[in-house]
Amino acid sequence: MKEHVKFESRRIGTDASFERTVSRHDWQYFWIGLQGERELSTGRVVAGLVGWVIVTFAAAGLGSLFLPGEWYSQLAKPRWTPPNWLFGPVWSILYAFMAIAAWMVWKKAGFSGALLPLAFFLLQLILNAVWSWLFFGLQNPGLAFGEIIILWLAILLTLVAFWRETIIAGALLTPYFAWVSFAVILNLFIWRMNL
Repeated sequence: MKEHVKFESRRIGTDASFERTVSRHDWQYFWIGLQGERELSTGRVVAGLVGWVIVTFAAAGLGSLFLPGEWYSQLAKPRWTPPNWLFGPVWSILYAFMAIAAWMVWKKAGFSGALLPLAFFLLQLILNAVWSWLFFGLQNPGLAFGEIIILWLAILLTLVAFWRETIIAGALLTPYFAWVSFAVILNLFIWRMNL
């Protein structure tokens, strides 16, 4: 059923009015846009959160297949290198933040509405797992350094894209971006110190 709606438009120096036909369907999506969320059932919202947690921690699981080991312990490292026990807890928190951020963007806009931000997110997840393989698996800090630069850029693109969707999602990625920025410097020093 169509409703006839009259809109008023003001221009500099003139007044103009125009008419168009707007359906109830149009108004529904306009209102959802104002609220900043799609209308989803509770079950779908929870399923979405579980799905993003699984996807994110699957990447973490792939990365964890390549552990530091004895090779890493024998490398020359800067004095400010964090202790090994710190990496597990920090990464667990960061992956949780990442999953929640992706879920928030998905919940707000869906895959079709946030295709580029979510594609950036999945790309940086893949790059994250690949870095562990290059650094610890292949034991190649130089190659890993080149890759972590690309990862850093992918995270930056993801953070900006998420921030545009919802500020909270962007803020949740900020600690991850800061940690990887530190990891870039650490990777560089370890590479240069072990040439």
